[in-house]
Amino acid sequence: MDGMDGVDGVGHTLGMRIAVSLPDDLFEKADRLARKMKNSRSQLYAVALAEFLARHDAEEVTAALDRVCGTASDMHDPAASSAARHVLRHIEW
Repeated sequence: MDGMDGVDGVGHTLGMRIAVSLPDDLFEKADRLARKMKNSRSQLYAVALAEFLARHDAEEVTAALDRVCGTASDMHDPAASSAARHVLRHIEW
């Protein structure tokens, strides 16, 4: 995230300030994790939100799947291919 400092370019010194309401137990868990990671809560929330948005961005999900499939297609294992063909022959379609 351009213009923000902190872990992985995410921080709380620059950017939009917001107020959110959280259930007490979620706040306490986040607070403990932020302390454990030696980060501010703002940094923790920014990282968590960035990860959540990336997981739900259809284009990003597609790109990640394309990367995985591209890597998998580079690996050719004759035994695995034979086993897959055997399973496919015996599956009811």
